[in-house]
Amino acid sequence: MPAPHDDARDPAPLEVRAVTVRFAGLTALSEVSFTVAPGSVHAVIGPNGAGKSTCFNVLSGVYRATSGSVRFGGAELTALPPHRIAALGVARTFQNIALSAHQPVIDNLMLGRHRLTRAGFVSSGLRLPSARREWARHRARAAEIAGFAGLGDHLDTPVGLLPYGVRKRVELARALCMEPRLLLLDEPVAGMNGEERTEMAALIGAVRRGLGISVLLVEHDMGMVMRLADRITVLDFGRRIADGTPGQVQDDPEVVRAYLGTSAGQEDM
Repeated sequence: MPAPHDDARDPAPLEVRAVTVRFAGLTALSEVSFTVAPGSVHAVIGPNGAGKSTCFNVLSGVYRATSGSVRFGGAELTALPPHRIAALGVARTFQNIALSAHQPVIDNLMLGRHRLTRAGFVSSGLRLPSARREWARHRARAAEIAGFAGLGDHLDTPVGLLPYGVRKRVELARALCMEPRLLLLDEPVAGMNGEERTEMAALIGAVRRGLGISVLLVEHDMGMVMRLADRITVLDFGRRIADGTPGQVQDDPEVVRAYLGTSAGQEDM
């Protein structure tokens, strides 16, 4: 289990307050509010078109909210671009894998260390001793995180040669290499087989237990959500229709109607 990096900061709550997003008159999110407690796993669920991706894109700075507030610790995120939000300790993964297929795993992970690099362009380009020492420290940390994610045997393997489920773990490990306080996971087990889903769920649980990182995830695998999440927010047509513990959400009649459709589906949860 990797210890937090020296640059890691104390956990902080993510507070989403009355966030509304409109596109050309279409309301994608309508006054959505929820709080991700420090060190918790919080899931956002809902049927297709419910506004989950829009919500994630607002939190990571890809979209700007029409109104409302997103605060992380003492910082207001709603007007910040993605790189400024990342610098505050927010990292995300994507539903579609965004890795360099021709580069080995270690090089992909080193991209996650970029915001933590202090050596200037000139010293790095000239390979000055200070830059070489810093590069070695970051590489060692990336290798440590790779081991934590079960990737220790794949450091020199081009990502494109790895099975799909392993590539998804590489993307999560790259996000961890940013030393985040908050990790946004966009459908982390989408497209995986049963064994890969189990491995990814175990890794997410280890991130929460071992590193104390807050996790916000969007996921359709309800079994995994119910096992991992401390709290769940349910969206439907851009509105929040429920927010509570897994047990509370599972028993909510509006959630059953909107998301599950049948009582038989509820048993699958």
